[in-house]
Amino acid sequence: MERVIYRVVTKDAQGRIRTRDFESLDQIGALYHQIGNDTSSTVKELRGLPLFRGLIGPMQEGQIVRYETPEVFEQLTQDWYTAVPVTKGRGMAI
Repeated sequence: MERVIYRVVTKDAQGRIRTRDFESLDQIGALYHQIGNDTSSTVKELRGLPLFRGLIGPMQEGQIVRYETPEVFEQLTQDWYTAVPVTKGRGMAI
């Protein structure tokens, strides 16, 4: 079995994105309160992993299980959305 890294992505006081990697979920649990377990993930490897108050996740990123603060999630989603080129599909009105 390959080693899994647990990553928490936050913003610092200046608004810069910071990542911190952990070797176990217990280390994250020492910083964030567990509020349940993921029971609905479409990725079977993520099912049963903890949900933490103040973090969105778990999300799979290769061999990394990622959690993000809501501010980071919103920023990265907006960045992704604006980077996606808008194309006109065939048959769409102009």
